[in-house]
Formats: sequence, structure tokens, C-alpha cells
Amino acid sequence: MKNTNKKYQSDKISSHEDAKVIHIPVLLDEVIEYLDPKPGEVYLDLTAGYGGHASKVLESTLQDQLHQASLLIDRDQSAIDSLSKLFGQRPYLEITKNDFYSASKDLEKSKRHFDMILVDLGVSSPHLNIASRGFSFVGLGPLDMRMDQTQAKTAEEVVNTYSQRELESILRAYGEEPKAKKISELIVQNRPIHTTHELAKLVARAWPGHSKINPATRTFQAIRIEVNDELKQLESALPIWIDLLAPGGRLAIITFHSLEDRIVKRFLSDVAGDRYDTELTLLTKRPIQGTQKEIAFNPRARSAKLRVVKNKNKERG
Repeated sequence: MKNTNKKYQSDKISSHEDAKVIHIPVLLDEVIEYLDPKPGEVYLDLTAGYGGHASKVLESTLQDQLHQASLLIDRDQSAIDSLSKLFGQRPYLEITKNDFYSASKDLEKSKRHFDMILVDLGVSSPHLNIASRGFSFVGLGPLDMRMDQTQAKTAEEVVNTYSQRELESILRAYGEEPKAKKISELIVQNRPIHTTHELAKLVARAWPGHSKINPATRTFQAIRIEVNDELKQLESALPIWIDLLAPGGRLAIITFHSLEDRIVKRFLSDVAGDRYDTELTLLTKRPIQGTQKEIAFNPRARSAKLRVVKNKNKERG
């Protein structure tokens, strides 16, 4: 379904607007501690974003000659452009536009392996802070929510074409929304809906009164997950990431909500955990979370959880 709202159809993110948005990587010190980068090691960042984690990791692995290049992946063209500007042309580094699942499949087929793999799930600060991307109800923007702006499906299509039953199912499964039925009814009764503010106001009608968390939070999360196929891609990619680990390699995954974390926790417990018949060691018995100091500086860290496993096979010598 095409966006029929002419006001937003022609909107473009200006370089001035984009430049104002700063993405602060969460749990940076903890990621570096657990990935423990060493000179000559090869790094794979499957959600490289704006290079916050990658910059720090690559500082410790810089060499002119590696047995293979480190690789930065992101599905968002804006992020790819920023990464290219940040790192420039470096012989030991590849920057590729792709979603993490498709990229992981390609790397598995080519039999590549990495000493360090990082996956920082969820949305970045630029996604949330640039209103024209449509991820947040705070700013007025189109119902977009695409991490990859070349894909066809948008939040507007989901909101305006899915049946009431489909919408209710999405809100329950991906938003854990107690009033999924009421909200889906309001959406269907008031279509077409084109903007983030229109949708947020409808959700608020199902939740009269005040609460600490904006009542639209769960609905926006659910629709975003549906638009970007986030949880299905995560479930499919997890076993591939284990296969991509070199001997001694470390895999670090950062999640931001309970649905993601539940999937990651169960998988890592199955393949590692307190067992002797596995090639993996779970380095984080409990998830690593942000300190109060970091949360005060970067509120996005409040919901972040880091889990890490290591390939127990002997490290490359």
C-alpha cells in the first residue's frame, strides 16, 4: 500500500537534521570487556548502526594485514552512509548493506568465521529521534518504521490493511498489550490512519488516565516488529551465529525488550549453559545491564541486556 499522505510522501531527512542526532552505544565498556578484542582478530558487527561499538572494537584490532577483513553490516542506508564516512576506505574492513539474517546466511555459505560477533538488536537513537522515520509517537511523522527504507511493507500498510484479528494478534504477541482487542477495534473503526500522532491518540482512547509509560509504547513496538520481521529473523539467525564463531570466538548479543531477551536466553541456555557436552561456554550467567551512571547519561541503556557465549575450541594460534 502506498503512502497517500502527500505531506509525508515527499519528506526527506536533511543532512542538517541527521547531523543533530547522536547515537550513544549502550553497554560499551561491558561489550569491550567480554569481546576482549586483540590485535589481528576479525570482527563481525551485524547491526553496526552508526559505528559506536565498532569504533572501539577496531581500535584494538588494527592491523594492515589480516587473514580476512572485519565486516560491518546494517540494513539501514543512513547507517551505511555514516559508517562509510566514519571509517573511509580501509583494506581490512568491509561495509555491507543487508539485514542480519540474510547477511548471516551468506557468510555461512562462504564458510567465513569470526573471532568476535556483536548483535545490537532493536532501534537506534536516530530511528527514534528523526520524526520522518516514523518509529516514535513523540514526534509527528508518517507511519513508516522501516529499518530498511527500500522494503515495501510499512507501518501504514500494517495499520490500514491488516484485519482486526491480525492486528489484535500482533499487538498481543509482539507488544504483550492487555488491551489488544480494544485497540485493534479502534484502529479498524478509524482508518485510514497516516501519522504517528493519529495512531498514538487512538491507543490513548483505550487507556484513559495517566501512566508512567506512554500507552502507545507497546503498540508501536508490536507494529515495528511486524514491519521489520525482527523476532523471526532473530530465531532463524541465532544458530548461524554459533556456526560463524572461530575457535575461541565470542558472540555478544544486546536485547532491549523481554521478547528478544527471552529468545536469546533460551537459545544460549540450550547451546551452552552448565553443560560439558557443548563447544560453547556461557560467559554471562546473568545478563549484564547498564549502571545507574550510564542510564542517567543514556536512558536507552535502561532496558538493555547483554549476553555472551564463547567457543571453547582452542583459539587460533
